[in-house]
Amino acid sequence: MALTEVSKNKSFGGWQKVFSHDSQELKCKMNFGVYLPPQAETGKVSVLYWLSGLTCTEQNFVTKAGAQKYAAEHGIMIVAPDTSPRGCNIEGEDDSYDFGSGAGFYLDASEEKWKTNYRMHSYITKELQQLVNASFPVSGKQSVFGHSMGGHGALICALKNPGMFSSVSAFSPICNPCECAWGQKAFTGYLGSDKEAWKAHDASCLVKSYSGPPLGDILIDQGKDDNFLGQGQLLPDNFVAACAEAKVPVVLRMQEGYDHSYFFIATFIEDHIKHHAKYLNA
Repeated sequence: MALTEVSKNKSFGGWQKVFSHDSQELKCKMNFGVYLPPQAETGKVSVLYWLSGLTCTEQNFVTKAGAQKYAAEHGIMIVAPDTSPRGCNIEGEDDSYDFGSGAGFYLDASEEKWKTNYRMHSYITKELQQLVNASFPVSGKQSVFGHSMGGHGALICALKNPGMFSSVSAFSPICNPCECAWGQKAFTGYLGSDKEAWKAHDASCLVKSYSGPPLGDILIDQGKDDNFLGQGQLLPDNFVAACAEAKVPVVLRMQEGYDHSYFFIATFIEDHIKHHAKYLNA
């Protein structure tokens, strides 16, 4: 699995790079960002995976989150993949912002039309990790976080793969996709009409039966002025209730005045990297 370096920029003593590769899982060329902290030049570092939201590529996090400074301080490598396969020539893949291109929802599709390419869950939890582990000086400890659709992705990647990640956090995640319009559209398209099957990709359902190693305190930041919160797309209270039922520790911070944008993410990204550093650097 050969990597092609697309770009590199010196940042806080380390390097912000973007690579491309031909994905076996997704059957297309994929890009991902890697921030290599200065500590990676002399030893092995832990890895924090960032999963972005609807319409995003790897560039949104790389250029807008302001994470490099804090990753350098804590000696953590951050990997930021794209959000879906690209250019697969599937009819309808570019018709809407919330399904198809830019909207992979971090699941493996089972519907005939999408199942060959739309395998983002396997891409994140298998292929990309194998590629990162083979290509960079990593310690073997890793965590995951994300935003919106990617917050959903981070939660389900951690809950569906016990022991894979040391910790998980999210900004304004889609917490209960079975019960919101975004999730219902994506799940119907990718997984079909069997709503029982959807539950295997819904954090609020998955956490109720989670029995793996502790994921620390799951940290969630949610802006109070997020218009998608008001529209019922995110449903963080449902996840908190499910965590309480399952006795899984979660901290939901409702942030006054903040919206759904990267201005919100950049404000609290330091807190999230510090949160993961507690577990990754322990």
